[in-house]
Amino acid sequence: MRRRKSLLSTLVAAVLVLGFAYLWRGLRPPQAERVPEERLCVRVIDGDTIELDGGERVRLIGVDTPESVDPRRPVEYFGKEAGAFTRRLAEGKTVRLEFDRETVDIYGRTLAYVYLPDRTLLNGEIIRQGYGHAYTRFPFRYEREFVGLELEARAAGRGLWAR
Repeated sequence: MRRRKSLLSTLVAAVLVLGFAYLWRGLRPPQAERVPEERLCVRVIDGDTIELDGGERVRLIGVDTPESVDPRRPVEYFGKEAGAFTRRLAEGKTVRLEFDRETVDIYGRTLAYVYLPDRTLLNGEIIRQGYGHAYTRFPFRYEREFVGLELEARAAGRGLWAR
């Protein structure tokens, strides 16, 4: 009986330790894998967030553009231009979504790579043209490429990096 209590206590302690470690590291449970899909971009919310048919909001993986719609913050330098650029490329078009390990962010937005009808990767094109920068806070599949695109845009003085 005593041995059973000891084993149970050890098991409970292990579950608690693993649970706290899981929370401490900011890990979330694995998300269901999503297969690539084609959807209509009905609206561009800002430079790095779009809305699809059905109201689903998509945050572009690996790119960050200046804020232009957050009511708690002023519009940032080049924010309106970044939104207009994304709008020109994606709004009203059927886009292909591809997913990485994480498919939803803490705000409930879908996380995706967005390919335009001509197969251009929108996430990377925003960075290449200087309308945003590589967002490397979390690891993602094209991190190295996006950092390279940002360096290229900076060196060429495009968009945000223009004199």
